[in-house]
Amino acid sequence: MLGLNELFSLDVWRASVGELIGSAVLVFMIDTIVISTFETDIKMPNLIISILIAIVVAILLLAVHPVSGGHINPVISFSAGLVGLISMSRAIVYILAQCIGAILGALALKAVVSSTIEQNFSLGGCTLTVIAPGPNGPITLGLETAQAFWLEIFCTFVFLFASIWMAYDHRQAKNLGLVLVFSIIGLVLGLLVFISTTVTAKKGYAGAGMNPARCLGAAIVRGGHLWDGHWVFWAGPAIACVAFYLYTKIIPRQHHHAKGYGHDFFDTVKAMLGFVDH
Repeated sequence: MLGLNELFSLDVWRASVGELIGSAVLVFMIDTIVISTFETDIKMPNLIISILIAIVVAILLLAVHPVSGGHINPVISFSAGLVGLISMSRAIVYILAQCIGAILGALALKAVVSSTIEQNFSLGGCTLTVIAPGPNGPITLGLETAQAFWLEIFCTFVFLFASIWMAYDHRQAKNLGLVLVFSIIGLVLGLLVFISTTVTAKKGYAGAGMNPARCLGAAIVRGGHLWDGHWVFWAGPAIACVAFYLYTKIIPRQHHHAKGYGHDFFDTVKAMLGFVDH
């Protein structure tokens, strides 16, 4: 039920290559969009970033879906493992591949930008605060950790509830079509990025990450203040995934038409406890 055999499956590891490459391209493109948008000093950069992120995510999901199912985000893999669409073992393999891909994407970006841009824009990574020059010396700009933590939970849950649910439910996925489903996922993600950056109106805060692997890539390659409060970008989405899973258990069973692995987290735990008792 844990799918441990998939840890030794060549097909699973081959599929994870799609997740690795997809995550690398995602990090490179999104972080480039963030840097170039702010570098050009255009009006309403948050809106432009959100629109471009929506387009990039939709395209990459369509590209990776035939290979691995199209996750390119630990949030999706962990949530799919909890719900029971994939085994938790496959989810772990995918998340590992996504993190490695994110690091490679950040390394590729670092190789093509100047050190000044890398320093000024934190390599386009996930930040809660930044150090900026002030009248009496350096000052810290950004968002309080508690606020960012709750925003991360809320935005990730909405992301799962409003868009990923369509991909999980085979009825909606079939009726709407993959292109429309992935376009909606990209649109919702872009809207949440826009909302999280505008509702706070805090310079130094990069907005809700909703993708721990992307945040990890820039943090490892750039380092420094990107590690400040980095746990928020992992703990927040993890809690949101559990909350979304509990939501799927609360609603009437006939409204949950996800099919695939068939053994969700609770069923797996009950089976393990029964095995121990015997």
